[in-house]
Amino acid sequence: MLARLLTFTLDGLDPRPVTVEVDVRPGLPSFTIVGLGDLAVREARERVRAALSNQGFELPQRRITVNLAPASLPKAGPGFDLPIALGVLVASGQARDAVVDDVAVIGELSLGGEVRPARGALPVAEGARDAGLAAVLLARSQLAEAALVPGLALRGADSLKEALRALAAGAADERATLPVAADADPTGVPDLADVRGQAVARRALEIAACGSHSLLLVGPPGTGKTMLARRLPGLLPPMTTAEALEVTRIQSVCGLHDGRGLVRERPFRAPHHGTSAAGLVGGGSVPRPGELTLAHRGVLLLDELPEFRRDALEALRLPLEDGRVSLIRGGRRRIFPARALLVAAANPCPCGHGGSRCRCGDHELERYRRRLSGPLLDRIDLHVGCPRPTARQIAGPPGDDSATVRRRVEAGRAFAAERRRATGPRRLDHGLGPQAATLLDRCYARGALSGRGRARVLRLARTIADLDASDTIGPHHLGEALHLRQAIEQDDDAAAPEAA
Repeated sequence: MLARLLTFTLDGLDPRPVTVEVDVRPGLPSFTIVGLGDLAVREARERVRAALSNQGFELPQRRITVNLAPASLPKAGPGFDLPIALGVLVASGQARDAVVDDVAVIGELSLGGEVRPARGALPVAEGARDAGLAAVLLARSQLAEAALVPGLALRGADSLKEALRALAAGAADERATLPVAADADPTGVPDLADVRGQAVARRALEIAACGSHSLLLVGPPGTGKTMLARRLPGLLPPMTTAEALEVTRIQSVCGLHDGRGLVRERPFRAPHHGTSAAGLVGGGSVPRPGELTLAHRGVLLLDELPEFRRDALEALRLPLEDGRVSLIRGGRRRIFPARALLVAAANPCPCGHGGSRCRCGDHELERYRRRLSGPLLDRIDLHVGCPRPTARQIAGPPGDDSATVRRRVEAGRAFAAERRRATGPRRLDHGLGPQAATLLDRCYARGALSGRGRARVLRLARTIADLDASDTIGPHHLGEALHLRQAIEQDDDAAAPEAA
């Protein structure tokens, strides 16, 4: 007897429909799974065998063939366990009342027959809706995640027996019984008021948050570089519903979602400097999103930037420009979103002190600086030094807190949005005042800026003007942008340690 069930596999971040065909016929007892599945899919035979036995069902002593169609599409993960087990029960006549025609099924099985969550509940529910299916059956702990997709009946199960009952005719839709999912609590984000001193770096963070500019912080150890970077998510405006859905979908595919519903807190990722290129931008034999995609709509911190592998850093160059990662594996192209705000931190030299306290030789300094290529640094908008704060700055009053800075950022973004609505698409140098234009041309003619650097300075100046609610980019806006892009070169011993 032949049974067919519908499920989905993940192709990058996108759901692809898969038909699970189970054929049970007389012959020597065997259990074969075909259809280009990975090791986790092939191991489903043993999980299904044990789950059926421990749930009181019988594994037919016949020839069992499972086909995952289309056969040309690679399948990965243990989410096929539940549809395979249900298919065996339907094909062997042990589930005569099950209605499987209009339901998408996904779930992993334990040896005892419990249904465990599988990666990608949200995109699977979206795929089921787009395919015109009526319902989706999955682990009960993932119902809140699947409930983010409207127009689809939800059926949850904690065990194989419950899953079978959920497929009976007239099974109830569990959407109405779900509790309202609480939004993420933003109180866990550290406050900018904790950082003392570093007025230039604090200003750079505000500009970066307003205009989504990448930022490089350079300074001795212990001056607050990492503290500043970790407070940047608290300066960004709340995500829109569309942005929150994007972040939730990515976390669902990567198995990071906690099942509580829509993710409202902006992501913050800080990978170790030993991360490979595939771990940073994505890849692998079965392409998976990297840290850059996991930080989409949030902040990616690369602490100790020169310690990262050269190939990993160079792989960032194109995604930083395009806002997406394009991977080609096995003749198939996957696109991962990568609109993350990059914040990098580095020491000025191998010993970390820099300036007059540095004890590094010229050869060591040159080798250290060559770890970062010019094209990569040219793609980072803000280059800011973080000198050692003075005792007076540390003992002084705190600066503006995150809520105050966030209000200014939101006002600057609102002004920019209104300006774009009023004027429509314009050239990058639109609104550049004559004095500012002369200053920019002088810097470019002197060779201080590349063509890309000139465009990025203009974007910085435009963001600073937006924070000032100014339609015109004045010389003071451009001057601050030039200073913040080249502040590292100007910072040497500006904050030497005070005398005891």
